[in-house]
Amino acid sequence: MTGAAAVDPPARRPRRLTVLPLIALIFYDVSGGPFGIEDSVRAGGGALLPILGFLILPVLWSLPEALVTAELASAFPTNAGYVAWVSAAFGPAAAFLVGFSKWASGTLDNALYPVLFLDYLRSGGGVALPPAVRSLAVLALTAALTYLNYRGLHIVGLSALALTAFSLSPFLALTVLAAPQIRPSRWLAIDARAVDLRGYFNSMFWNLNFWDKASTLAGEVEEPRKTFPKAVFGAVGLVVGAYLIPLLAGTGALPSETAAEWTDGFFSEVGQRIGGPWLRVWIQVAAAMSNMGLFEAEMSSDSFQLLGMAEMGMIPAIFARRSRYGTPTFSILCSATGVVILSFMSFQEIIEFLNFLYGLGMLAVFAAFVKLRVKNPDLTRPYRIPVGTAGAAVMCAPPVVLITTVMCLASARTVLINAVVIVAGVALYYVVECAKRHAWAEFLAPVPPAESSHGPATAPGAADVEDVRAGLLADVEDVRAEDEQGSKVE
Repeated sequence: MTGAAAVDPPARRPRRLTVLPLIALIFYDVSGGPFGIEDSVRAGGGALLPILGFLILPVLWSLPEALVTAELASAFPTNAGYVAWVSAAFGPAAAFLVGFSKWASGTLDNALYPVLFLDYLRSGGGVALPPAVRSLAVLALTAALTYLNYRGLHIVGLSALALTAFSLSPFLALTVLAAPQIRPSRWLAIDARAVDLRGYFNSMFWNLNFWDKASTLAGEVEEPRKTFPKAVFGAVGLVVGAYLIPLLAGTGALPSETAAEWTDGFFSEVGQRIGGPWLRVWIQVAAAMSNMGLFEAEMSSDSFQLLGMAEMGMIPAIFARRSRYGTPTFSILCSATGVVILSFMSFQEIIEFLNFLYGLGMLAVFAAFVKLRVKNPDLTRPYRIPVGTAGAAVMCAPPVVLITTVMCLASARTVLINAVVIVAGVALYYVVECAKRHAWAEFLAPVPPAESSHGPATAPGAADVEDVRAGLLADVEDVRAEDEQGSKVE
């Protein structure tokens, strides 16, 4: 990016992500395993609705989001990810707001995982820590996982790969043991009186979103134009299988009357009833370790997003500084601080709030995808969804309808909190613009370049959307050329 010389370079070029570690990171950005899908059975009044949900919604929601991510991440191999897409389509103000809201939702989501790690270890007669000791344990766990992020994204990717194998292993055993007890008629069970649509849609949506988060790692991927599409599609199959197979095994082997018992953590009880105490413990440990993988993937995406925004001149240059391991030091510290501050909130409070805030950002992403197809049809897209512009718009319609449905089902409290976040994001944008004008902090050269015919790019409203797009796309092409030249030299 322009002005990159102002950033402290890493002592050595960090190792790039390849296909398998990237699949594991996307898997943990989205899923982490079937832990957390239990509520969909309770809220759906039985097995039928969640089974249909995990068959239909990946096609209507996950696949379109994954396809958009594959196309635009290959076209914009930059750590700004979806922020770059929105900037190219609608300008820096909209991009900043999307970046802020998605970073906030990601940090809030990440605050869950150290707490859930301890909860899973405590369940089933495990060790229950006093409140003060528990708080210290959350801080210590957050610090340890943050340090792992600091040591290098390649290490995080390999760790996620190992955690994926371990987290899914007990469910292979569960499926084998459950097979003789499965009664397919139980998959058709539904109690209409027990259906909770708000809880059902929020559970399904939360378990199938965040596909675009991995786009903020595109600048750290080996040959992103080839690697990213392969990893995205590989992760789609892995996520759907990791949900459906244990769900079919558990609901088919247990009586339909147990639907009301399916709440968070119930898979460990399913393991107890099907395989015995050893399988229960195995699932609990796997769930705890899965939360470590979820934390690592989320923090990587959030911190590299801040790095990408700094490279675009949207936030102070300090967030673009890298450690000798190639990781964004101050961006990681900022994300870790947010995690610690927000870790006091409950699981139930966070889910609905996250879905609404994430949905707002995804509406902007889908709109940016369609607009770039219309306004910039000649943009180099190494992977291109094999549909025309009209087909692209039609493909985006089902996920937009789903997002709107989830948002309409939100409580008034959730709407109010999200409105406050949006207002805070708008205010922060103008504070940052003021900091640029008065040189309160160092910024890398913004997009578009300061020599734009419309005048200084740091002045609010100085450049129109076309100038922003042209400057950003030029920077992306420069990054591509540098990467290609570097690969030839190596």
